[in-house]
Amino acid sequence: MKVTVCIGSSCHLKGSRQVVETLRRLIEENHLENKVEISGTFCLGQCQKGVCVTIGDTVYSVTPETTEDFFQTQILSKV
Repeated sequence: MKVTVCIGSSCHLKGSRQVVETLRRLIEENHLENKVEISGTFCLGQCQKGVCVTIGDTVYSVTPETTEDFFQTQILSKV
């Protein structure tokens, strides 16, 4: 599974660094390094949504506060 986090200026200001750090920690804690790849990208053109995270063709709006819930529902439950 490939997870891409926007690190463009708008998402950066909304906490993309914290989102990336939390996702990396959760991937490691759940021993999913061989199943989940996380990467960064610049602007996805949906700045109003907050920190944009994509899995496949789906764009999700994530905040530092909702990252753990996002991981549980959109990543852990699908690998």
